[in-house]
Amino acid sequence: MANHLTIGYAAALEQFHPTEAVELAAYAEQHGFSGVMAADHFQPWVPAQGQSAFVWNVLTAVGERTRGDFGPGVTAPTFRYHPAVVAQASATLAAMYPGRHWLGLGSGEALNEHITGEYWPEAPERINRMFEAIDIIGKLFSSSAAGRDTKFAGQYYKLESTRLWTMPATPPEIYVATAGPVTAKRAGRHVDGLITVGAPLEKIGGLFAKFAEGAREAGRDPDTMPKLLQLHLSWAPTDEEALANAVREWPNGGMKFGKGDVRSPFDFEAMAKMVRPADFEGRMVISADPDAHRAEIQKYVDLGFDRIYLHNVGRNQREWIEVFGRDVLPALHR
Repeated sequence: MANHLTIGYAAALEQFHPTEAVELAAYAEQHGFSGVMAADHFQPWVPAQGQSAFVWNVLTAVGERTRGDFGPGVTAPTFRYHPAVVAQASATLAAMYPGRHWLGLGSGEALNEHITGEYWPEAPERINRMFEAIDIIGKLFSSSAAGRDTKFAGQYYKLESTRLWTMPATPPEIYVATAGPVTAKRAGRHVDGLITVGAPLEKIGGLFAKFAEGAREAGRDPDTMPKLLQLHLSWAPTDEEALANAVREWPNGGMKFGKGDVRSPFDFEAMAKMVRPADFEGRMVISADPDAHRAEIQKYVDLGFDRIYLHNVGRNQREWIEVFGRDVLPALHR
């Protein structure tokens, strides 16, 4: 996949019925968005969001209804799934939609992963598990592509001798989601690209530097490796509506603490009662002015992101897609 700038659609499976999410993804493509990132959640952040469809089913439908790139943003290949299952799901999509599917991986959040009733470890172990899972997925991809079995015995996972029998000509690229410098450096060494969310530019600049360091240590050129951004925003015809949408639909965007250990949407709902409009400042642009959003997105383009997936947190998706397709996307430039 070439590293020219594309602006994609973030399908919020926590907020929309899967049929509607797929229709919105197709509508976004008709209005100039390229590509789809969809969340792999077992539960929504808060009960008011109301949905949580299985991402792999939805991505298949997205593949049928659109022409751009798509992937899960992001899947944890470590608790609900064995890494081999994620590898099979991803290889199948890549076989069905050649050159379009990418695999976004993360270290997981209790909201989605604790449901199996296993011990929920601290963040360093979650990250180590993720990199071991990436090792398994990478070995399955490369061995299967060469027509060979592979096996694995690590600290956290075992894999008996096997291969992926349905395999694309080119394995999907693997991108790791991180907001931390240590993980970014390890990702640079082990995967094909980086995913992160909107944050202060100096923080992301630091992530890029660490990612590049890791890539160069592994003998790779970081400038050719994709950098993906998921950007939450709230646009509506008036500033008041945009703010009301953020507070009602996406209060988790105003929570200034790590969310990885919170287990229930009802716990998040209790915390959401403490979220105030001021809590979104510096975290998310909330505005009726398309130009305010364009300027914010352009800052991330200038920083070096190749692919930016926009999530408007309100229910007003079609209206937003039309406005941004007309007034924002054409004005962005590399």
